[in-house]
Amino acid sequence: MIIITTSWVTKGEFLLFSSKKWVALTLFLVLSLVVSAFGSPSNSTNSSAAKAPEAKNNDAAKPATRTVKHAMGETTITGTPQRIVVLTNQGTESLLELGIKPVGAVKSWIGEPWFDHIKDKMSGVQVVGDETQPNLELIASLKPDLILGTKVRQEKVYPQLSSIAPTVFTENLGDSMVENFKLYAQALNKEAEGMASLDSFNQSIQQTKTALGDKTKMRISLARFQPGKVRVYYKNNFAGVILEQLGFARPEAQDKNDFTADVTTEQIAVLDGDVFFYFTSDREGETGASKTAEEWLNSPIGKNLNVIKKQRAFNVNEPIWNTSGGIIAAKLLIEDIKTRFEKLSL
Repeated sequence: MIIITTSWVTKGEFLLFSSKKWVALTLFLVLSLVVSAFGSPSNSTNSSAAKAPEAKNNDAAKPATRTVKHAMGETTITGTPQRIVVLTNQGTESLLELGIKPVGAVKSWIGEPWFDHIKDKMSGVQVVGDETQPNLELIASLKPDLILGTKVRQEKVYPQLSSIAPTVFTENLGDSMVENFKLYAQALNKEAEGMASLDSFNQSIQQTKTALGDKTKMRISLARFQPGKVRVYYKNNFAGVILEQLGFARPEAQDKNDFTADVTTEQIAVLDGDVFFYFTSDREGETGASKTAEEWLNSPIGKNLNVIKKQRAFNVNEPIWNTSGGIIAAKLLIEDIKTRFEKLSL
């Protein structure tokens, strides 16, 4: 009896434990399915959350697009241009001042092909004609991503230029050096660097003006000699603007808000003043302008000028004082004035 009873009880216990085992296994499977079901959306959410910053980063990596207003309308420029073609001597100096070497530039008015004061910075730059006749085919072959020019020189070819690359034009040249520099800096996406350069330039103006003191009361006459022609320069030109910024007086005959005017030998008195700066526009190998200056200033009426009698007539560098018209030349012009007036007395 004892044996039979023990055998039955052992079997019952076995059945009981087997039943519990299956219940536990079933519960485990159900819980696994529940966790899996709730886990899937969570993973999907995490994946979407991870992709959101990635999408934002991709948007941030795209170059910003800017719209630049200029003399010919508006031009859209993407990012920071890397291959620039510049079609003015003034613009070339703007790029160099900002630490940019253009892939192409028009030749300098004097020099083969660059002005002496910039030639060491222009190695490898392709000449693309001159300001009045840029070579469109050559410009296109350089594959520029920005073209900088001026309405006063290249208005007629603006449509062709803008079909090659985004093109930005200044209104004119000469007395608008600062405004043009700001526009080009904006187009180049270098506005901060441009403002720093202008701040330095303005500081140089103020320091020189202070150093000159009462010498700025001296009346500065300004003129240009060309072969067989003489032109008086008033206040609205490259050198005239800088002289005014330095606080210099001008002779009454030249104290006008105009650009220039041709004069005859009978009008030579308009060239007189306390100090006379003149430039001769001889190109390479030419002497016609220098000959005209010599004829005028050595003539009987020329020798009667106050500036000639007092030996205060100075032949200055034409590219720096006139034809370049850029910010590098402007700084050199200021240095030239400072050096010359250190040797002059009131």
